[in-house]
Amino acid sequence: MTGAMEAFEETGRFWVRDALSETELALLDEACRVEARPGVRLKWSDALRVALGQESSIGRLCESVLPRAKPVRLVAFDKSADANWGVPWHQDRVIAVRARHDLEGYGAWVKKDGFWHCEPPISILQSMFFVRVHLDAADSHNGCLEIAEGTHTLGRIASDQAKDIAMTSPVEICEASRGDLLFVKALALHRSSSSSVASGGHRRALRIDYSSEELPFPLEWVSH
Repeated sequence: MTGAMEAFEETGRFWVRDALSETELALLDEACRVEARPGVRLKWSDALRVALGQESSIGRLCESVLPRAKPVRLVAFDKSADANWGVPWHQDRVIAVRARHDLEGYGAWVKKDGFWHCEPPISILQSMFFVRVHLDAADSHNGCLEIAEGTHTLGRIASDQAKDIAMTSPVEICEASRGDLLFVKALALHRSSSSSVASGGHRRALRIDYSSEELPFPLEWVSH
């Protein structure tokens, strides 16, 4: 893992290919059945607790990346010809919490899928990463993720500057097979294009946000 961790700090991402067993993938298939929407925030289920628990493949890998890290948000995607979208270059700068409390440094409150989301201080985001679990193969034809390497080190990036900064950075087109895991620093610029697959194809993925930080009372992470 040493080389992978060095790449993680430098580029903002690293891969673990063919990381999950078919049993774990089957649990995630069942847990991530979502309606035709760009991203659905998931509630914890028994299947997710098993598939993402401390003894799971994902749980053990995340412990090696950031000790005491815990999953704090789950978002499922199912891109297809019937549910298709593209997302421009951006940072994800929001977290999910159990309830809204207006504390200094926490703002831009919005409720999505029954969960309160807000933008926290940059220090919280700098300590976070997310894991993208590929439930289907992903490539440039079905709108896979693209990452602007190294941009996680630049702090908060204004939306109107995101594209220009990404275009001056090395960009990885994140092609993946079913069962591949992609670890990404929370502040890395990323985007995805619409799928050009005419019919019958899906690009399912599960995003899991991780943090080892505690939020200031009375804010709480949405975790299991």
